[in-house]
Amino acid sequence: MSSVRQQKIEAAIQGELGVLFQRLSAEICLGAMVSVTVVRITKDLSLARCYLSIYAHPSPEEVLKSIQINQGKVRGIIGQRLKNLRKIPSLTFYIDDSMEYASKIDELLKDNN
Repeated sequence: MSSVRQQKIEAAIQGELGVLFQRLSAEICLGAMVSVTVVRITKDLSLARCYLSIYAHPSPEEVLKSIQINQGKVRGIIGQRLKNLRKIPSLTFYIDDSMEYASKIDELLKDNN
């Protein structure tokens, strides 16, 4: 269970990443639409795992790789925007496949009926 402080930091990072990916879509996201679905931060606030949904691009893995390459730049911009945090956590990015998983389960349930 996340503490209140962790939840606030997660929400702040999620919001800032969403704005950042929208603003720098052409440069970092290769023109794809990227949505930050979940941010989970460790108890010591040193690492934030960011789960992304990637739309409107033929290869989501390419977009993820581009974001990972620009991770330092993204962290720097987030650090400038969240000045009240003493230390900005390291960011790791993952593709959120929960929607695909849910649609597969839905298909399996439809097939059984």
